[in-house]
Amino acid sequence: MTAALLDYGANVAAVGRDDRLGDDFLPWREKGKLAFIARDLAAPDGARQALADVVERFGGLDALVNNAAYGGGTGGKNCEFRLEKIDDETWNTGIDGTLGVAFRCTRAAIPLLEERGGGAIVNIGSMYGLVAPDFTIYGDDIPWNPPNYGAGKAGLIQFTRYCAAALAPKKIRVNALTPGPFPNVTPQTDRSFIERLSGKTMMRRTGRAEEIAGALILLCSDASSFMTGSNIVVDGGMTSW
Repeated sequence: MTAALLDYGANVAAVGRDDRLGDDFLPWREKGKLAFIARDLAAPDGARQALADVVERFGGLDALVNNAAYGGGTGGKNCEFRLEKIDDETWNTGIDGTLGVAFRCTRAAIPLLEERGGGAIVNIGSMYGLVAPDFTIYGDDIPWNPPNYGAGKAGLIQFTRYCAAALAPKKIRVNALTPGPFPNVTPQTDRSFIERLSGKTMMRRTGRAEEIAGALILLCSDASSFMTGSNIVVDGGMTSW
């Protein structure tokens, strides 16, 4: 998604705890088109601090992509998937890491987008915000997708609609982009699991990273100037069975 926005001509600020942008992005850094903002969005004022850094670096904000996530199986933290084993702290962290962080970033972005005369917010959802996992494809050795992740992403899709209605008078459009299976395949990945996951889609494969780009550019740009409150699903047909 970062590469797609840069290719489209945007200045991009990537916010996170750790800089994971590799050498391929070095030319964009050298051109001043890409900046990494080191902030912890789980911190109470992390979102406001991060967006203040973005404005200082690039002079303003035109679009916010709420893609940051932690807890509940994201951000490198696995979560117990058996409902009876999940404690309150783990549950709350996962909900905050999928929904709370997007709320705080949205809240901080509103006055900055207003200053530019409006803009776009894109919330990154998940197929598991629309459907339940098929636990039969996981087997005994692969952690199931935990319940707080899907619950948070489902809430994010509803939060998208709420924000779209609330912010339309401010000329701020709010939409969601819901990816299906886009696994990060490594040499350690269980290939049989990928095959089972692929079988859940109409296209019999998982998504390639670049296939999320078109929908993202659409929602961030004026090409979607009459779209708000929408949820674009890019999942190879997985949630349409």
